[in-house]
Amino acid sequence: MHANRRCRRGLVLLEVIIALTILAVGATAVVALASESLRAISRAGIAEMNMRRANALMEAVALWPREDLDRHLGDRPEGPWRLRVDRPVPTLYVVGLVDTASGRVLLQTSLYRAEGIDDAP
Repeated sequence: MHANRRCRRGLVLLEVIIALTILAVGATAVVALASESLRAISRAGIAEMNMRRANALMEAVALWPREDLDRHLGDRPEGPWRLRVDRPVPTLYVVGLVDTASGRVLLQTSLYRAEGIDDAP
């Protein structure tokens, strides 16, 4: 009888150790998931802030008269981005903002500027 009880106690102890191991693995996974979620939220916040800054620059560029757009034709650095201004036809400008780190186009727009009109406000 004593050997049977010892065997049962040993099995119960083994089951408890296995259950605690499973619980520890599950808890570790939950902590890792929570940590990655916090990092993702942080990255999303930074990306949103950068996009807002890029949008503010593009809004300012959209107000430039022809002379300013002509002066900025081609590629040029603008903070963490590259501003590209092209003029495919005399009255149309294509303006793009490219992320220098990834090479990805963040924003792009086309601007119409009539020829021969005084752009002074």
